[in-house]
Amino acid sequence: MTEEHITRTENPDGTTSTTHTTVISDRGESGGGGRWVFILLLLVVLAAGAYFLSTMSDAEVAKDNAVAEAASEVGEAADQIGEAAGNAGEAVQDVAERVNPAE
Repeated sequence: MTEEHITRTENPDGTTSTTHTTVISDRGESGGGGRWVFILLLLVVLAAGAYFLSTMSDAEVAKDNAVAEAASEVGEAADQIGEAAGNAGEAVQDVAERVNPAE
């Protein structure tokens, strides 16, 4: 903002004896449009960051659930293998008893 001040000294008879001009340049605050654009941009960036963090969190939960389900299925398969091994052992014992009957 620029202001111009003019100081005139007038004599008692009405004539001007000295004229002095001072120009003051002052950078005051602007209308604030830039500040609002910055605030709006900041809010958009924060909202996008929150969205991506939320999406990544959901993906982590889905991955954890898939790993837990796979581990459960492996445990069930191990139980079935153990049961089959036990049945096979009993079958071998039955065959062995038939081949060599106890006397």
